[in-house]
This record gives sequence, structure tokens and C-alpha cells, in this order.
Amino acid sequence: MSTRLATILALAAAVAITGCSPPGETPTDGSPSAGDTQPAPSTETGPPLQILCGGSFRPPMERLAELFEQQSGHSVELVFGQSEDHLPHVKLKAAGDVFVSHDPYMEYTEQADALTRYVAVGFVAPVLVTAKGNPMQVNTVDDLAREGLRVVLPNPDFSTCGEMVAALLEKKGIADAVSANVGNALVRSHSEVASMIKLGSRDAGIMWNGVAHNWLDDIEIVAGEYEYDEEIRVGVMGLSYSRQPEVVEELLKFVEEHGTDVFAEFGYVK
Repeated sequence: MSTRLATILALAAAVAITGCSPPGETPTDGSPSAGDTQPAPSTETGPPLQILCGGSFRPPMERLAELFEQQSGHSVELVFGQSEDHLPHVKLKAAGDVFVSHDPYMEYTEQADALTRYVAVGFVAPVLVTAKGNPMQVNTVDDLAREGLRVVLPNPDFSTCGEMVAALLEKKGIADAVSANVGNALVRSHSEVASMIKLGSRDAGIMWNGVAHNWLDDIEIVAGEYEYDEEIRVGVMGLSYSRQPEVVEELLKFVEEHGTDVFAEFGYVK
């Protein structure tokens, strides 16, 4: 037997033993041949949806982003910072697919021709806060004028909340008395308000509701009537220059369904 004939016979025997079929033909056992193999479906969902988010809204937006990723399969990148720092990027149409902020930033975004639409999800509102247990019995904003009470407030030069508080104190005619109790405790950060009360250097203060909600282990929110002239809404805004408009709209519809409940859970109610 020639070497070539022996090789052919050996290959034929191997095919018979293993049940293999020539490429491109269907094996007799019904399994796919190498020629029938299909590529695995792609799991690519595009680049992450970039959300420019005001720092005050971090906890509820982290929750919403997580839920949206789970439901939609899209990935989300949250970029936190002050709204006034995000706005120039929005005006230049240089960054972001979605912008989360409060009044009047929805108006500013629309004026920059950068807004498709927005979904209102709650309110940022000034709340009266005290040490745990309210030992000084501070029950209303008027009590902040009480002689000897140590008060901390947000600075109106840097804070919408501070502007609202200053306007209310003027309206009530107690601005000077409260200012005497504040002294040098006019702060830029809402977390500073909470921290000073927690550490005992101040008895009471006013800060944003959502930020106060994050400090409930250390301070107490005093419930009361809403006395401010303004209402400050929180909005989730779709940006008109996004390269993923379909995904942006999908997120906005998701926020319409779940956003109000999530923001309420984190204290963003009036």
C-alpha cells in the first residue's frame, strides 16, 4: 500500500469514528458545523450618557442612574459640580447629554438654545435645622432673632438659599437681630451649616432640604409652614446638542416615571 493511499484511509477512519462532517455540511447528529457558527450578539450600547449634575443632587441622581442602567442597559457617567460651573459648558455645547439643576438654570439652558425639554422632579427649599432633639426649642424662623441664640446661615453672595433667607428676614423685619446672632457664621456650603450645628458651635440654622436630609443622624429638621416667596424646582434637562438624543429621551421618560418618588425619598419636597 502506498503512503498516499494509507493516509487517505486513515483520514476516512478518523471521520467515521468521530462523526465529524466536512466543513459547510450539517452533521448527522444535528449539531452545527464550523461553517454554521454565528458570531455572539454585540453588547455594545454606545458611550456612557454623561449627566452634568449639581452637587446638591448627588444621592437621588446616583439612585436614578443605577435604576436606569439596570432597566435600560445603557451606561451613565455622573459628573458632579456646582451648577454655575456646569453652565458655561452647556452654553458652549461642549459637554454633557443631560443637565440636572434647579431654577433658574432651566431658563438659562433654554436661553442658550441648549434645552430639548426638562422633567421637574422636586423642590429645593430652605429648612430650619437645629441640634438633635432641638434643645433650644427653635420652632420658627422668627426664633432665630432670639437674643443669645447662635445661628449659622448660607451666604447670599454664593447661595440661592442664602438669597431667599435674606429676603424673608427682611420681609419679617428681623434681619438685623438675626445678623447679630450669626456674627461671622455666614457660610458658603450647606454642609458647613450642618457641621457647625453638629459640633455644637451653633444652635440653629437654615440650609437646603436635600442636604439636611443627608445629615439626619446629627441634626434635626424643624417642620413648619413654607414662608418663602419663591419656589425652586429641580429639573432633569435633556441637552439639545447630545449625540445620543434617543437615549436622552429614554432617560427623560424614565425620570418622568420614577424621578419624583426618588427625589422625595431624599427630602426634596416643599
